[in-house]
Amino acid sequence: MLVVLLGTTLLYLPARAGWDFDKLLRLAQQRYGATAARLLADTQQMLAGARNQSEQDKLRWVNDFFNRRLQFQDDSALWKEADYWATPLEMIGKGAGDCEDFTIIKYFALKELGISAEKLRLSYVKARIGGSGSSVTQAHMVLTYYPSPDAEPLVLDNLINEIRPASRRPDLVPVFSFSSEGIFAGAGTQPSASVDRLSRWKDVLLRMQSDGIVF
Repeated sequence: MLVVLLGTTLLYLPARAGWDFDKLLRLAQQRYGATAARLLADTQQMLAGARNQSEQDKLRWVNDFFNRRLQFQDDSALWKEADYWATPLEMIGKGAGDCEDFTIIKYFALKELGISAEKLRLSYVKARIGGSGSSVTQAHMVLTYYPSPDAEPLVLDNLINEIRPASRRPDLVPVFSFSSEGIFAGAGTQPSASVDRLSRWKDVLLRMQSDGIVF
């Protein structure tokens, strides 16, 4: 928070929105070492290169980069917890994360590139294991992108590099999704509840702000 004295009035100005790479690079080096700092620098370079691309290309750049450079690892092995939502800095520091972590880092990378939160949702799904006809499912999270409010979303998944429309992902059954706009039930187009109900989301946002990512 920046405090400015103007005459006799104190103005409280929020920190610059977005990724504060000066702070992030310093913290990456201090907490995780040179390898993490290099990966963060590569992330900064990727975002700089994608900034003037079309929205479709921004999706592709971000999805490809993180799927290629970060590894999947369960929270129990990585954090010794059953369910932990990592900040982008924490995921880059570890070089790994689970599906929630991939979704979170892609969401905030795309927001950094200027894509509106109205077009992005972090979506919980049931993923069918063994094909669309299987009755075996497991919980999964993906990032969905809506070109317009009523459009069919595109799915960014850490398990499949190709960005596909939802109709080409019959293995995924929507449960609920959320963004800074609210919580959406199933495949609903309007929020049905406030994100204040998601304590893990609120917690990761606070830790991100401390790291140097503010939205």
